[in-house]
Amino acid sequence: SINAEYGGSQEAAMGERKVLNKYYPPDFDPSIIPSKKRDKLNTMKVRMMLPFSLRCTSCGEYMYKGKKFNSKKEDVPEDTYLGIMVFRFYVNCQRCNLLISFKTDPQNSDYVCEHGASRNFEPWRARADEEEEVEAEQQAKEEAVSYTHLTLPTKRIV
Repeated sequence: SINAEYGGSQEAAMGERKVLNKYYPPDFDPSIIPSKKRDKLNTMKVRMMLPFSLRCTSCGEYMYKGKKFNSKKEDVPEDTYLGIMVFRFYVNCQRCNLLISFKTDPQNSDYVCEHGASRNFEPWRARADEEEEVEAEQQAKEEAVSYTHLTLPTKRIV
């Protein structure tokens, strides 16, 4: 190494690589540098894990929840829920490289698969849906019973 030839140590050479600040000459004019243009959708590259299991519609490859991907995240300005921003994510299939997109669903605290894949069956979600259906049926029966109690006195009068 060059430092060893001039009597320097190897540690100094390693420290030189970790430069924390840059040198700006005295005659430097920052207005010369062109400004970086940002796109309207505020797209950025993100390393993320899949939030749900899915299956590619092109090749049938299964990708499971927790699989790490390099993805693109963009804002969806036309979709908001109570002032909460909605984001769209793009990932590629591992096998066939098909573009898969999904977006956040703040109303249900979940994600919606949009294009390129279908969401796998999730038994805990099916149970929750069944419970909601049973509750809705019970509510409908209770409402029907309450309406019959209201209409009985009017029938007796007539």
